[in-house]
Amino acid sequence: MSRLQTESAFEVLAKARALEAKGQRVIHLEIGEPDFPTPRHIVEAGKQALEEGWTKYGPTPGFPEFREAIAAEVARTRGITAAAENVCVVPGGKPIIFFTMLALVEPGDEVIFPDPSFPIYESMIRYLEAVPVPVPLLERRGFSFDLDVFRDRLSSKTKLVILNSPANPTGGVIPKDDLAQMAAMLREREAMVLSDEIYRRIWYDAEPSSIASFDGMPEKTIILDGFSKTYAMTGWRLGYGVMPVWLANAVNMLTVNSNSCTASFTQRAGLAALTGPQDGVTAMVAEFRQRRDAIVKGLNEIPGFTCVVPPGAFYAFPNVTGTGMPSRALADLILNEGGVACLNGGSFGQHGDGYLRFSYANSLPNILEAIDRIRSISHRWQ
Repeated sequence: MSRLQTESAFEVLAKARALEAKGQRVIHLEIGEPDFPTPRHIVEAGKQALEEGWTKYGPTPGFPEFREAIAAEVARTRGITAAAENVCVVPGGKPIIFFTMLALVEPGDEVIFPDPSFPIYESMIRYLEAVPVPVPLLERRGFSFDLDVFRDRLSSKTKLVILNSPANPTGGVIPKDDLAQMAAMLREREAMVLSDEIYRRIWYDAEPSSIASFDGMPEKTIILDGFSKTYAMTGWRLGYGVMPVWLANAVNMLTVNSNSCTASFTQRAGLAALTGPQDGVTAMVAEFRQRRDAIVKGLNEIPGFTCVVPPGAFYAFPNVTGTGMPSRALADLILNEGGVACLNGGSFGQHGDGYLRFSYANSLPNILEAIDRIRSISHRWQ
């Protein structure tokens, strides 16, 4: 248990709630959760499913018609062949991280992952007594890898490579040409790839690519995706993995030993999400774009801050080394004196030190007020 770690977003949220309990108004830019409601037709599908009795156990892998819809969506968007037997439906995205790593990784195996990145990756690596092998994400490359470093970190012990694009916490997107080169490096190796694509629909310029789309990679790749971010369904707990059948069988075995199945009525809502109108997603991403442009502009006007424009997700990741303050201390100062909750980049890995993460999953007026609040206390580090 001591090898597991938590998510700092929930720790900062608790600190912010404590300040709010004392009467201070806090602007929350720490939580990675869309602030939009679940689209109405999805909610109605969930309600109808409850009324129709979709309240019993379902098949461990997910209902066949739902898995077929997921397979069709993934085949269409990634340009690969996928069938229902490749799909594992799970309660949220994290079980795909958890179960695939339990199935694949032994003590002493090496797992390559981006740094900074979602902290649960490294948490699970250490939990399994595997060897974490971080590869730095470089601001000068739009928070993508130096491919020479990536190549050098591959070894005969590499069992798994984790990719996340668009990425948490940076909002970075791995360029298609980089993915092609990584695929060439990995194609003949024994290592598998866990491609976390949970933010795939949230992009602003060029549509992100998947490493699964390259020749020889579908049989080596686990695609992680879900409904939390795209459809503002975080509380519905609905995600999935698409993977080779032999691994899907193992994940289903782990599922039946842990949570039996995913809630039946949420799967009906997910089916409506995939097959119904997508205008809610389009509108949400358009709003995120407006917020992104506003927060990046505002952050770049704060003394000591520099922020690149993120091409995906809903996070801004400014470099704050110009303030002369450690990023952890700066995040605490901004919360306690400015009333703005954000995250220390170092909580996402050692290469995140010197950065802060701001989630712009909040209203534009609140974002603009947050910028004003931070600017008003900038004399503390000038």
